[in-house]
Amino acid sequence: MRVITGTARGRKLLTLQGEEVRPTTDRVKEAVFSIIQFQIEGRRFLDLFAGSGQMGIEALSRSAAQAVFVDARKESIDTIQKNLRSTGLEKGARVHHMDAQVFLSQKNEPFDLAFLDPPYQTGLLQQVLPQVASIMNPGGVILCEHPQKEEMPERVGDFVKTKQYRYGKIMVTAFWHEDVINS
Repeated sequence: MRVITGTARGRKLLTLQGEEVRPTTDRVKEAVFSIIQFQIEGRRFLDLFAGSGQMGIEALSRSAAQAVFVDARKESIDTIQKNLRSTGLEKGARVHHMDAQVFLSQKNEPFDLAFLDPPYQTGLLQQVLPQVASIMNPGGVILCEHPQKEEMPERVGDFVKTKQYRYGKIMVTAFWHEDVINS
């Protein structure tokens, strides 16, 4: 696993080990950042269920103003912090060792971009989507990685499902703020 482009381009990232870990593939990561490529610079990025932190690190490498990493596992937090140090991207990062729903229930500054990749088949994605939509800026984008067979709602708050992208058995669903769609 590596940083694809930007200031940390080519830097290798540590990954987590174990059965419950499922890192986003480079192919899916490239696709996600292709979808939001003109939305990143100077924006706030939420990497929820961050794992190794690769998505938020990619956003920082591509000039996001800030990336917020949230994960409940101590091993994930340690890996994220090591990856941030090795890429030199610590300055724009905030790392939270907590449950995603607890984080979302706190008063947070709004985000422009959010990437959600919770453990599959747990129902967590559908549980947190409304909470994420409530802390997003108008004009924002929510991207969800999930199994192909998992159904996604057509609308979440002010966000509308605009497109789904398939990569083998994995889907990425994009929700854009209705103001962007109607403009």
